[in-house]
Amino acid sequence: MAPMNNELMTLTLPELTGLIEAWGFPRFRAKQVHEWIHRHHCTSFDAMSNVPAPLRQRLAQEYPFEEFSPVDRQVSIDGTRKYVFKLNDGCLVETVGMPTHRQDGIIERLSVCVSSQVGCPMACAFCATGREGLTRNLQAGEIVQQIATVQKDFEARVSNVVVMGQGEPFLNYDEVLSALRMVNSADDLHIGARHITISTCGIISGIERLSDEPEQFTLAISLHSAVQSTRDELMPKVSQQPLPLLKTALKNYTQKTGRRVSLEYLLIKNVNDSEEQLLALLDLCRGLLCHINLLPMNPVEGAPFQPAAEKTVRHWMRTLEAEGVEISMRKSRGSDIDGACGQLKNRIVSRET
Repeated sequence: MAPMNNELMTLTLPELTGLIEAWGFPRFRAKQVHEWIHRHHCTSFDAMSNVPAPLRQRLAQEYPFEEFSPVDRQVSIDGTRKYVFKLNDGCLVETVGMPTHRQDGIIERLSVCVSSQVGCPMACAFCATGREGLTRNLQAGEIVQQIATVQKDFEARVSNVVVMGQGEPFLNYDEVLSALRMVNSADDLHIGARHITISTCGIISGIERLSDEPEQFTLAISLHSAVQSTRDELMPKVSQQPLPLLKTALKNYTQKTGRRVSLEYLLIKNVNDSEEQLLALLDLCRGLLCHINLLPMNPVEGAPFQPAAEKTVRHWMRTLEAEGVEISMRKSRGSDIDGACGQLKNRIVSRET
C-alpha cells in the first residue's frame, strides 16, 4: 500500500485545476483526480479508472506514490486494532483503531488514535514513545493515510479522530492542521471538527495559534499534575511553560473560542494521587471552562509506575463532581496489545502481515 504524494494531496482543487490545465488537459479532469485522491484515497494512479492514461502517467511521473505499508496489525480482545506502518524512508509509526459496537455487533462508533510524529521529543516519564526520542515530523498525507487505512480495514466509517498517538502535535503544527482540515473536509473523510481532538503536553504557542483557527477542533491538555514540581518530574520538557501561564493561555482560548478544554490526568499511585494533588487540581479548574478526563495507568515496560487504587479514583471523582467539575473516567482500550495510552513506541516488529 502507498499513500498519495504529500505535495499532491495538499493541493486545493483550484491549484490542482491550474496544474492539470497547464499540462494541457481539460479542467474537469482535475475534479476527477481530486475525488480519487480525497474521497477514495486510492493507492495507485492506475486505480483512477475514469482518468485518461496520459494524465495518470504524468501524475505518476511528477508525484510518485510514497510507501505506506502495514508491517504489523494486532487485534485486542476488546476489538481494538493496533497498526505499525512503514513509511517511505523506512521509519515506523503506530496507529490505533477503537470500535464501539451495538448489541447486534454493528460498529456504531470508530475512533482512530493517530500519530503526528515518528517518535516524540517530550520524554514524558510515563510514556513509551518519549523514550525513543524524535526521528521526524509526519507529513499531512501520512497523517491522513493512517485514518483512511483504518477506515478501510474496519470497513466502517471513522467517526472520531484523536491526535494522541506518537508525537507532540503542536511541534508539527502546520502539517497536523493541514491533515485535519482534509479529514474535516466534505470532499474527504468529512469528520466533524468537534469529533477531532488534538492532545498537547501544553505548548502555549500552539494553544494560542489554535484559538485563532476557524475550525472547532477539540483541545485536550496532557496535564497529569497541577503541582508544578510533580508535573516537572513527569513532563520535564514542558517545565519552561509553567502552570500559571498554561492556565492563562487556556482561559484566553476558552474565552476566544467558547469551547471547553479537556484536561487529561493519568492517576499514578503515590505520585500524583494525593489529597494535595487533588486540591491543586481543583484550584487549577476554578474559573476555567474545562472537563477532567481521568485515565487508567497502563503498564509501560521499564517504568516503575502503578495505577492509583480504586478507592482513590472513586474519591477523586466524587470530590471533583461535588465541586461542580465535569469529569469522566476513560476506559482503557487495547492494553493487551500495547495499544493503550502511553504504550505506543517505535520498534522493529518481526511479525509481518
